[in-house]
Amino acid sequence: MTEKIITLVGEDYAVEGKSFVFMGGQIECTACSFNKICLNLEKGQKYTVINVRPPVHDCDLTEGKVRVVEVVKASRSVCVEKKYAIDGSFITFFPSGCGQVGCKHYHQCNPDGVDSEQRVKIDVVEGKAECLIGQNRNVVTIG
Repeated sequence: MTEKIITLVGEDYAVEGKSFVFMGGQIECTACSFNKICLNLEKGQKYTVINVRPPVHDCDLTEGKVRVVEVVKASRSVCVEKKYAIDGSFITFFPSGCGQVGCKHYHQCNPDGVDSEQRVKIDVVEGKAECLIGQNRNVVTIG
């Protein structure tokens, strides 16, 4: 079973079923009394909200409100070089660097929140990615 994590998110994200990529904290967060709850997620990891709790708090960073939510890690599809696309393997991720923003795989080849040279685990190889510039890449699911 997937571990539930209690955290705080902006009201716009406090919707069951809504997913987001945690991008890390800001300098303003260091003085906040809620920072241990807000910043208890893994940078670059995608999460899905599974429950919204009643408490609402003020947030100096967003100048708005944040809500207490339960989240779980969510898998996501990314594109990697075919030679590294092996179910269950751990790899060092490298974005495509192609700059083809109009490509249907652009956001999978250059995903938000996954840093270049970040270690990721490939859960499932989904298949070949059609590349506009001929790179040999596969779509994979990472956890």
